[in-house]
Amino acid sequence: MSEAKKGDRVKVHYTGKLNDGSVFDSSENREPLEFELGAGMMIAGFDKAVTGMKVGDTKTANIPSGEAYGERNDEMVVEVPKAQLPADLKPEVGQQLAMQQPNGQSIPVVVTKVETDTIEIDANHPLAGKDLIFDIELVEIA
Repeated sequence: MSEAKKGDRVKVHYTGKLNDGSVFDSSENREPLEFELGAGMMIAGFDKAVTGMKVGDTKTANIPSGEAYGERNDEMVVEVPKAQLPADLKPEVGQQLAMQQPNGQSIPVVVTKVETDTIEIDANHPLAGKDLIFDIELVEIA
């Protein structure tokens, strides 16, 4: 039976958890996740965990933040004048928005503070700075 290696298309079932045991994502009751190993489609630690698994194998992978979504970057938290926002937008803490970058790419941000004339937004990935735990089952190597 062959082992999953870089370049293989694989299908996995997974459950992603934080250190406190709370689940942030899972393929349970969904189709398995399909991706190409080593193609940069997944976080580095997930790719590394699946590499070498055989169909039917299960494992728990502890992935440090550096191999997941990286460390939190305080420079990704910025204040924006409300005058720059669409007139019909009523920002609230916790609200997710999409911010247009100069190159035209859209990035997700979360409103973290609302003041009279400004809002504070955080463009860090919600899982930045967190170590992740994934329970992984290799379903198929294509």
